[in-house]
Amino acid sequence: MSHDALTGSVVRLVPLSTDHAEALFPSASDPEVWRWMPRPRPETLAGTRAMLGEFVSNPDWRCFSVQRLDDGAVIGSTSLYDLDPAEGRAEIGATWFDRSCWGGPYNAESKLLLFTHAFEDLSLARIALRTDNLNKRSQQAIARLGLVYEGTLRSHMRRQDGTRRDSLYYSVLAEEWPAVREKLRARIAAKTAADASGG
Repeated sequence: MSHDALTGSVVRLVPLSTDHAEALFPSASDPEVWRWMPRPRPETLAGTRAMLGEFVSNPDWRCFSVQRLDDGAVIGSTSLYDLDPAEGRAEIGATWFDRSCWGGPYNAESKLLLFTHAFEDLSLARIALRTDNLNKRSQQAIARLGLVYEGTLRSHMRRQDGTRRDSLYYSVLAEEWPAVREKLRARIAAKTAADASGG
């Protein structure tokens, strides 16, 4: 499914391709970055390229690499997946960032750009995110965005180590989007200011 780049104040979301494998391999192969991802961590450049190929070949996914605007570096990836325009819904996931970018404005602005695209360009009614029940960092980050906790799917998926995970589901609806958008904008502004001051 073809799509355009989405540009914000600190990042640009560029349609993902296998050509991004070299730039994304260092973060995708980092065990700490990949800790909570349900799919196996790519351990080689070829493995990263194959994984990205799977992502971009899925017609129900809109996949992006995340490019930092000030230096053009590719610092991560994120996707809209299980996109169902007829039902007006999608999920955001397959998201990771280089560890050096954790805590900055990049993830928040990536979410702002994806939500804006989903609600304002695609006219979707609902966006969901899910996370591992053990991933407290992700749960806190999602809650800070203003999403609503919907419930837990028990024993939903197999983790990489073979254990079973519960998946916590969160969502935002089109009518809730304006309030979430303002929270995201304020968060991005605060994080950008903190980065600029070295805080």
